[in-house]
Amino acid sequence: MSDDRDFGLQPLAKFIEGWGLSHHDLVEASPEQLTHKQVQRAAQGRKLTLKMKQKVARTLNFAVWGRLNDQEREGYFEYFPKHLFSYNKGWSEDFEDPNVALYNSLAGRTLRKDFREELGL
Repeated sequence: MSDDRDFGLQPLAKFIEGWGLSHHDLVEASPEQLTHKQVQRAAQGRKLTLKMKQKVARTLNFAVWGRLNDQEREGYFEYFPKHLFSYNKGWSEDFEDPNVALYNSLAGRTLRKDFREELGL
């Protein structure tokens, strides 16, 4: 396998862990049929296409957003591929996650029923 397609552990993995989510939580929240293998590859640093990076970013946002209450949602900062992948254009090593204060709020929560219905899950 060529090393030019493997970029090592990605910031995505840090965000998934910070929110207390699992790869399965992302797959479950994805309305775009994201697979466990795709999430694993994204987190481990396998080079992805722009479409796939966008899909993963949307899914992470869905997985978090669907567990927050209305008040918490107001302060939520939405992630983009430039925040999740070190090889993405616009990525900055100095980026500090503005959602850190919300990290512990997801403990034990599942996707809200109204959010699952909205996504058609």
